[in-house]
Amino acid sequence: MAIQAGRVRILNDVEPRGDGRYVLYLLQQANRAHHNPALEWAVEEGNRLGLPVLACFGLLDGANGFPEANARHYAFLLQGLADAALGLEARGIGFCLRKASPAAIAIDLAKQAAVLVLDRGYLAIQKRWYDEIAAVVETRVVQVEGDVVVPVDVVSSKHEYAARTLRPKLHKHLDDYVAPLAARTVKHRAGAGLPRSEVDIADPDAVLASMSLDRVVGPVRRFTGGETEARRRLVAYLDGPFAQYGSDRNRPEAGAASHMSPYLHFGQISPVEIVLAVRAAKTGGREDKTAYVEEVVVRRELAMNHVHHTEGYDDYARAVPEWARKVLAEHAADPRPRTYTETELAEGKTHDVYWNAAQAEMRETGYMHNHLRMYWGKKILEWSPSPEEGFARTLRLNNRYFLDGRDANSFTNVAWVYGLHDRPWARRKIFGTVRYQSENSLRKFDAKAYLKTVEALCRAEAEGKDGHAKVRPLPERSARRAKGSS
Repeated sequence: MAIQAGRVRILNDVEPRGDGRYVLYLLQQANRAHHNPALEWAVEEGNRLGLPVLACFGLLDGANGFPEANARHYAFLLQGLADAALGLEARGIGFCLRKASPAAIAIDLAKQAAVLVLDRGYLAIQKRWYDEIAAVVETRVVQVEGDVVVPVDVVSSKHEYAARTLRPKLHKHLDDYVAPLAARTVKHRAGAGLPRSEVDIADPDAVLASMSLDRVVGPVRRFTGGETEARRRLVAYLDGPFAQYGSDRNRPEAGAASHMSPYLHFGQISPVEIVLAVRAAKTGGREDKTAYVEEVVVRRELAMNHVHHTEGYDDYARAVPEWARKVLAEHAADPRPRTYTETELAEGKTHDVYWNAAQAEMRETGYMHNHLRMYWGKKILEWSPSPEEGFARTLRLNNRYFLDGRDANSFTNVAWVYGLHDRPWARRKIFGTVRYQSENSLRKFDAKAYLKTVEALCRAEAEGKDGHAKVRPLPERSARRAKGSS
C-alpha cells in the first residue's frame, strides 16, 4: 500500500541533488528495518533515482549525551540498533553509525546524498535537530511520520483538552492510517563504496563499555532491545495474556500487560503494526481489542499532542494547567503527615510497602504497571514539600529508571498527576481539587500477589548481575501498616 500523504512533510523543497551517490535516511526515532514509513519512502526514492539507500544513526555520548539517558537506556538502544543493522543489511540497505549528534551526521552525509529522509519525534531536542538539518542541508529534505498511528498535525492543530476531545478526531482518520506497509524491494543494493560505520554495532556490549555515561543505573535482564524481540513478545502476548486484557488490564499482578512501551519508545516496533496485529488476533474479544487500541492510540497520541503543542512540557509552570497550579498553591502550606527525601523515594524507603514494591520494580527492572504508575505519582505529590518539588522529583525518578522514560508519555503522565487532561474533583488537603488516589485503590487487585511478583523480578535481576540473590522479602508488617493508613 502507498504511504499516506498525511505522513509526509517537505522540509526543504529543492530539487534532489543530481550528483548524489545515495538516498540518505536518518534512522533516529524509528529504530527498525521493517514497517517503517520513512525507510520505505527512502527505498522508493532510491528506486526512482537509481540509487542505493544509506541509513545513518548519530550516537550521542559523553557531555553531549541524550539528556538523562544512562547505561540502562543505552544498552536497550544499542541492542535495538544491532538488530536493525542486521535487518537493513539483509534488505540491501547500508548503515552508518557514528558517535555524533543526529544533526551532525545527517548534515555531513547529506553532502553526497540526492535526498535526505527524516523520521519524526515530538520532543524539543528532536525538533532542534530537524530545524538545524533543514537550515543547512542543500538538497531535498523529506520528513515521514511513523511513530504514531495518525500524524499529529492531521488529528489536531491545537493542544487538546483531554482524551475525550482527541478521541473522535483520531477515530475519524483511524481506518485510513491503520494499513499494512509492505517492505519495498531494494533495486539498487548498497555496495562497499558507501560511508561505513565508525562504531561496530555488532557487539552492543562493547559499544556500551566504550561510552562515557551514567552507569549507576545499569542494564536490565527483563527486557532485550530490538524489533525481533518486540515482534516475538507481541506474538506471544496475543497468543496468551491478551485474552484477559479487557478485564485484567488494571491488575498489575495479572500479567495482562503487553510490555510494548519500551519498544515503542525506542521506535523498535510500529504502533500501526501493533494495532493491525491486535485487530487480527484470534484471542481476545471486542472489549479486549477496544481497550487495547484506546491505550496504544488514543492515550499515547494524546501525549504526542501535548508535547508537540506545549513549549516547556517538562516545566511545572507551563505543563500543568492554570486551575491545578492555582489550587495546589492554595494548599501548599497544608500539613503533610509524611514527607520523604528524593533519596528515600528512590530507594523505596517509605512506610507504604506497596509503593516501595512499585518503586523497586521500576528501579530494578525498568518497568511499572500503568495502574501503579498513577498511584506512585500521586503519592510523590503527597509526600513532597511542595507541588513544584513533587513534579520535579517525579519527572527525575521517571526519566532515570524507566526504560520508556524521557518519552512524550512520561512528560504527559507526570503532568497528569498534577491535573493535566483532568477535571477538578472534591476538595481535600494538599491536593485541593486535583484528583487524589488513596491506598483504597490497591484493593482493586491482589496487592500481596503483586509483592511476590516484584520480589521474584528483583531476585532475577540480582542473580543475573552477580549470581547471588540479594533481594530480601518485603516486610509484611509494613504492608499491614500501609493498608491502614490514609
